[in-house]
Amino acid sequence: MAQFWTEGSLEKNNALVEYLKQYGVVRTDKVAEVMETIDRALFVPEGFTPYIDSPMPIGYNATISAPHMHATCLELLKDHLQPGMHALDVGSGSGYLTACFAMMVGPEGRAVGIEHIPELVAASTENVERSAAAKLLKDGSLSFHVSDGRLGWPDAAPYDAIHVGAAAPEIPRPLLEQLKPGGRMVIPVGTYSQDLQVIDKSANGSTSVRNDASVRYVPLTSRSAQLQDN
Repeated sequence: MAQFWTEGSLEKNNALVEYLKQYGVVRTDKVAEVMETIDRALFVPEGFTPYIDSPMPIGYNATISAPHMHATCLELLKDHLQPGMHALDVGSGSGYLTACFAMMVGPEGRAVGIEHIPELVAASTENVERSAAAKLLKDGSLSFHVSDGRLGWPDAAPYDAIHVGAAAPEIPRPLLEQLKPGGRMVIPVGTYSQDLQVIDKSANGSTSVRNDASVRYVPLTSRSAQLQDN
């Protein structure tokens, strides 16, 4: 798909969503609506083309994921992003997906973004302030925090939905502990070979894991390791 988007050079956010629908990546009206509402261009650094289906560098050895990956994760989590629910975005980066979560859970819910690079937290906050999710940031239902994402964010736990935007060698235990019974986590797991894993926690606290797709993400690591080659 990436080659198609590059050649097509889509100009508008709605056109990008429409093409993702045609390719079967966006399958529901709920996901289409939030991706149309949160304009990707506001979260992509100046000088890059926002509407191609490719990850983009955002500095500090971090990226904003390709639109098809955002759509995939939103579709996997949509039933756990109902109004009033709590969502955690680990490695929130540009803030795009956290903003989508906030729009879906609404002002009565909570959407928390965790990022260990302070400059990215500042940039993501500015991005959201220009977006349709600005009011949710102002009222506190959407928030960003500088922290080690591998430890989660206990203050707003438990979470109905947890998304991890970087690949972990194994599922961090604090994230499993902060996942609500009945909740779902989507996380890339592995080093060189990675799988997008879907973890569902049952009412009795037991978990089931399935692989959704082979993926390639930047590693979920410490701040110092991430900045080492920056």
